[in-house]
Amino acid sequence: MDTATSPMQLVYKKPETLTDTQMHYCPGCGHGVVHRVLMEVVEEMGIQGKTIGVAPVGCSVFAYNYMNVDMQEAPHGRASAVATGIKRVLPEKYVFSYQGDGDLAAIGTSETIHTVNRGENILMLFINNAIYGMTGGQMAPTSILGQVTSTSPYGRNSDLMGFPLKMTELIAQLPGAYYVTRQSVHTAGAVRKLKKAIEASLKYQPLKKGTCFIEVVSNCPSGWKMTPAEANVWMEKNMFPLYPIGDLKVPKQN
Repeated sequence: MDTATSPMQLVYKKPETLTDTQMHYCPGCGHGVVHRVLMEVVEEMGIQGKTIGVAPVGCSVFAYNYMNVDMQEAPHGRASAVATGIKRVLPEKYVFSYQGDGDLAAIGTSETIHTVNRGENILMLFINNAIYGMTGGQMAPTSILGQVTSTSPYGRNSDLMGFPLKMTELIAQLPGAYYVTRQSVHTAGAVRKLKKAIEASLKYQPLKKGTCFIEVVSNCPSGWKMTPAEANVWMEKNMFPLYPIGDLKVPKQN
């Protein structure tokens, strides 16, 4: 658009911190929104050259194709361990991990707990869509009771499969956790709140006070076998009561 001759004014554009690569995520998936919000904050803070992200196996595995910052791929479940090593070697960098529930809350549970318990000065972004989205829609540790998946065709049964794992509540109890919150991206207002949480987390990082942990309750229309609109309604009705949105642990005011 030629802004010199057009009466329209450009007020919104893709941040330079996102590449031009077309995203592969399914229609309605929250990953792309979280990517954008995260990279908007990085650009607005002017820390693109100081930021390093770590993405493991799962739907987020190709995050390095989209985020125009230094990225490191990690083995399944080990993103927080890799992020710990990067932060300790390069303490002046802003380091984040970007992980799904099948990664962070299943194979990576040990790394997650111990990373936060040590108070590593990183941001952990945790996308919870209550299912294994990449590998066929199997039941995840975060799948809710009664939820139908490819491995729980009659719904999750607590007698056979245990209870959903509320990782963010567990994390908030650890002394190494500095800021812990749960957000979503299903509405414009929710996106704005997530952006504020990410901005706060990155600004806290140089203070060396501990780990910042953000859970994003998201949908998986493909895995849930729903349209994006249906998935958002189902998420609000079924996931938010178990995973309520809001801050779980905030820094103490001096």
